[in-house]
Amino acid sequence: MDLGTIFLSETVGTAMLLLLGAGVVANAILTKNKGFGGGWLLINFGWGLAVFAGVTVAYASGAHLNPAVTLGLLAAGQFESDNVVLAVLVYILGQFVGAFLGAVLAWLAYKRHFDEEQDAAAKLGVFSTGPAIRSYGWNVVTEIIGTFVLVFVVLAFGRGGDPDIGTPAGLAALGPLPVALLVVAIGASLGGPTGYAINPARDLGPRIAHAVLPIRGKGSSDWGYAWVPVVGPIIGGLLAGWLSLILLPPAGA
Repeated sequence: MDLGTIFLSETVGTAMLLLLGAGVVANAILTKNKGFGGGWLLINFGWGLAVFAGVTVAYASGAHLNPAVTLGLLAAGQFESDNVVLAVLVYILGQFVGAFLGAVLAWLAYKRHFDEEQDAAAKLGVFSTGPAIRSYGWNVVTEIIGTFVLVFVVLAFGRGGDPDIGTPAGLAALGPLPVALLVVAIGASLGGPTGYAINPARDLGPRIAHAVLPIRGKGSSDWGYAWVPVVGPIIGGLLAGWLSLILLPPAGA
């Protein structure tokens, strides 16, 4: 697969993910719109369906949509490319660009509601995650565990499935519906402490969008916390990849 196809596929897929993911948060927490007060489960299911849509449209690249997934596949020895380092960088660049663009589109969809919203924290919450209890060390632990579950289950499916189906390794190998349900499960079970970024691009790309967009009364982008949803998911993805080599023997082994 050529690098241009990888970049385009990851950009489009991650943009779709963030448009719908940030959109459901905006719908649930910004006042003066019809979804206001929809609650945590609406947000969980919305993010799960956002993943469904992102995976569906990013089939060509395997739909990593997440640097933690890309790095987890690399650590597990399931990343195939003639130039692995360059391919990894292209995957991750596409994911960050797509996340930024998707967040911008979500802002455009809710522009008037952002203008009417008085709570700066709610505006930031549409774009990026934040902890219920701020404790950086424990927040990192939560993100590590949640991301580990995501990447480990994806790798488990790949080990037990058919290696000859012709689909690049990634979320697309799991299929849009199973991975959507997995994301809902992670959000429902492990999402409360930090808002479950479980994806560095999903958090940092939109946080940058929040910082640069002309959002009325937006307040701080909370850069003091921004490293947590980057570092935690990277560690979680790498751990899942390395431990899969020990804990997930190939089917029939």
